[in-house]
Amino acid sequence: MGETLSQNEIDSLLQALSSGELEAEEVKDSDEKPIKVYDFARPAKFSKEHLRTLEIIFEHYGRLLSTNLTVYLRKSVQVEVMNAEAATYLEFSNALSNPVLLGMVNFAPLKGNILMELASDIGYTMVDRMLGGLGEPLDKMRDFSEIELLVIERILTVAVNLLREPWENVVDIQPRLERIETNSQFAQIITPTEMTAIVTINIRIGEVEGLMNICLPYLTLENVMDKLNTKYWYSTMQNKDEEQYTEAMEALISKAPMPVKAVLGNSTISVSDFSGLQVGDIIRLDTKVDSELDVFVGNMKKFTALPGSTGDKYAVRITSVIREEQ
Repeated sequence: MGETLSQNEIDSLLQALSSGELEAEEVKDSDEKPIKVYDFARPAKFSKEHLRTLEIIFEHYGRLLSTNLTVYLRKSVQVEVMNAEAATYLEFSNALSNPVLLGMVNFAPLKGNILMELASDIGYTMVDRMLGGLGEPLDKMRDFSEIELLVIERILTVAVNLLREPWENVVDIQPRLERIETNSQFAQIITPTEMTAIVTINIRIGEVEGLMNICLPYLTLENVMDKLNTKYWYSTMQNKDEEQYTEAMEALISKAPMPVKAVLGNSTISVSDFSGLQVGDIIRLDTKVDSELDVFVGNMKKFTALPGSTGDKYAVRITSVIREEQ
């Protein structure tokens, strides 16, 4: 349905036609379809829906990365997904610094590799923490030594293995860190004009802050592009049944050992009497034989009971349950 004109707009249009300012041919409905500009150098292979789904996946990855890096580095690590955007590989490679920390990751069973670029400041901070330092970056940038690269490779291997869980709703991947490059010229995994999705993650280790850029080529994700939408992603998430979850938790808790003790009574004696106690001595308690005993679960009084025996062992018989409101 076309747009409805107001009376003022109709009067203005009629006046323009009568005065000759507007030709009748100009106001006729056109059957021609509007032309959309298409950039063949940057084809739109990644839609906004694809990029939003990648952000959701890597937000999950960021939570896992924050938890695990904190354990390895023994320092607070905060991870936040900044954005996801589409760009050609040439644009990504031109933005890389030198030296660079570039992890080449085999994304099996998907074809090809993805790249994980880590800011140099974050790399130096990780090395410093792993070797017992305070986690401070270098004042002046320099090339990484072989020992430093081995330390960083160990941490990146952990980071790569964490990719499995966030991607399990899309595809069951088995990522593997192939190598680390410090020169971007040796990391030409695809043609410069090929489209990629760049996910930018901000990492903060203590007071040091830097970026991790993850480059995902379209050729690698091509077979799962139809699954990279929020509708599919949420529909394939495993919905846990609350009742089964409760039963599972109860089964696990039921196996946990709990200390239970019944207190026969209390007594107060002097230190000299205590130090002189011998086998066979009698300590008089403040309870009677037929009095109820207090039964503790951990350090909480939960039951009252009467003393007795079962077989050749001492026992108590529960007489009442003490509720929380009591």
